[in-house]
Amino acid sequence: MYKKEKLNNGIRIVTEEIPHVKSVVLGIWVKVGSRDETEEEHGLSHLLEHLMFKGTEKRTARQIGEELDAVGGQLNAFTAKEYTCYYCRVLDEHLDMGIDVLTDMFFNSTFKEKDIEREKKVVLEEIKMYEDAPDELIHDYFSQFVWANSTLGKPILGTMESVAGLNREKVLSYYNKHYRAPNIVVAVAGKVKHDDIVAKLKPIFEKVEIGSSKKDDQVPTPNGGMNCNERKTEQLQICIGGPGLPQLDDNIYTLHLINNILGGGMSSRLFQEIREERGLAYSVYSYHSAFRDCGLFTVYAGTNPDNFDEVTTVVLEQFSKLKDELITDNELKKNKEQIKGNIYLGLENVSSRMSRLGKSELCYNRLISPSEVIEKVNAVSVDEIKELANEIFDTQKIAVSTVGADCGIQDIQKFLKK
Repeated sequence: MYKKEKLNNGIRIVTEEIPHVKSVVLGIWVKVGSRDETEEEHGLSHLLEHLMFKGTEKRTARQIGEELDAVGGQLNAFTAKEYTCYYCRVLDEHLDMGIDVLTDMFFNSTFKEKDIEREKKVVLEEIKMYEDAPDELIHDYFSQFVWANSTLGKPILGTMESVAGLNREKVLSYYNKHYRAPNIVVAVAGKVKHDDIVAKLKPIFEKVEIGSSKKDDQVPTPNGGMNCNERKTEQLQICIGGPGLPQLDDNIYTLHLINNILGGGMSSRLFQEIREERGLAYSVYSYHSAFRDCGLFTVYAGTNPDNFDEVTTVVLEQFSKLKDELITDNELKKNKEQIKGNIYLGLENVSSRMSRLGKSELCYNRLISPSEVIEKVNAVSVDEIKELANEIFDTQKIAVSTVGADCGIQDIQKFLKK
């Protein structure tokens, strides 16, 4: 049911027809995020996303919100390190309204000076709110430490100083540079017909001027070691990990399984050992972030500062076990089934299906079906997991970041030898 239309300017329209639902989710994806910002632009991708909701030539900010609210629709956006997405969800009978509002915002936002100054204050408050959530902040600190010399390590929101320095001239310049074909993908999922969607969207998007799609990336050099950020908190927030894999790496599906085995759910090794067996943490999990040319594998745990040694030891021991021992066929089969179940359960959400379409086309330049993912996950062997674990969990590349009380250890290499 996946279909794609590539316009003459390079913009792609991808659709998935789901006849049994009553809703449609339409997303406009742009291949630009915080990684693409210069020092003077830090935080601009996220601020620009906010500004798209502040009014157009024919709609005020209130009217933008009220039109979709009046028919039970939803309108939102988010910014990531390598892309930005604007989307709406409506009943199929209100699709034309959704298209009109979303594309009006995307192409005709006025970016008035007063709106920019007001929204900068909103973003500054968002940063303060984030600073008050150490369990969220630790992930930014970890990526900043690992990629200290790359824009990939910088926080998506920007900093208090960088956001304060943004202005209308920078907003317009950034928009005109990056919001161009072929950096744009339009993804639509729900009760739609591909030809109908293309007929509605083609006249709007084929007018977009062509810009450069080349990203001048330098593969970031990761740092290992220890990074402590002292704060007065009840818990010590910990992130442990190191370099992962880029999006197009052939071993990415093996890493999906490693992630699931270690911290992908309640039956994962880390959850069982740290929470169930030892009672050291309420929240413990792992995740892998894949980017154009690199990745970052992370284990997170929040615990009492006195438990730092024990929690960290357990995590590193689990890394070593995957490096030194073959997992059982039963454990491998269980984790493959878990990933399969998560994929298929996600397909019951129309918004998730739109996101899968948009991100797949934007990041991989093709539509990757759930069946393809499951097929490649099923093909992973126990030997491949051990081999990749030895590559990923290199003790010379392991990094640890903490937020909270001083954990008393400054050299992770010394800690690894304890």
